[in-house]
Amino acid sequence: MRTLFHHPISPYCRKVRLVLGEKRLPFEALVERVWEERPEFLALNPAGEVPVLVEDNGLIVPDSHVICEYLEEAYSDTPLLGRTLAERVEVRRLVAWFDGHFANEVTNRFITERVLKRLSGRGNPDGTVLREGYAAMKPNLKYMNSLAENRNWLAGNFLSMADFAAAAHLSCLDFIGDIDWSRAPAVRDWYARMKSRPCFRPLLADRVSGITPPDYYANLDF
Repeated sequence: MRTLFHHPISPYCRKVRLVLGEKRLPFEALVERVWEERPEFLALNPAGEVPVLVEDNGLIVPDSHVICEYLEEAYSDTPLLGRTLAERVEVRRLVAWFDGHFANEVTNRFITERVLKRLSGRGNPDGTVLREGYAAMKPNLKYMNSLAENRNWLAGNFLSMADFAAAAHLSCLDFIGDIDWSRAPAVRDWYARMKSRPCFRPLLADRVSGITPPDYYANLDF
């Protein structure tokens, strides 16, 4: 069985889980607590980071970007990067924006302070870091809202890897109740469409010890 080492509240892991689900590729998901630094896991990925995909034939594929590009090449029946060169450029630009810019300014701040510190026993959230995250979220959600208002999907007229990258980040933030959806109604409507896809169901069922998501988290219509 194809195996994915992941953490349920990692946007990078969630992106890979969504792509695997959308491509209808069965896999076993194993939670990896990277802070424990298991030697067996470090042998798979010396960087000590999730996600890591292990194929049936033993091929080890680390890093969400590498995994998604691999899946696109190896299982091309459900293309998620677009057809034309211009489409692929836009999809990759947005994936890089969410996994880089948005992650650094918003997601990583909240996940580190509200989730990883609690799970790894590294103390209480830093209020200054959280305030910086809230301040950064406003312009970033505004940009996302403009995309959702003017396009059928974030990268254009087709569902793409950009939508799954964005949904992975927002689903993590939604799990810990840190999104004011009233500020981005077009994003909220787009996210409701993403939540309704079959590949999203396992994410909506995720639970983490000591953290309770909002009541609306798993509701498809908020």
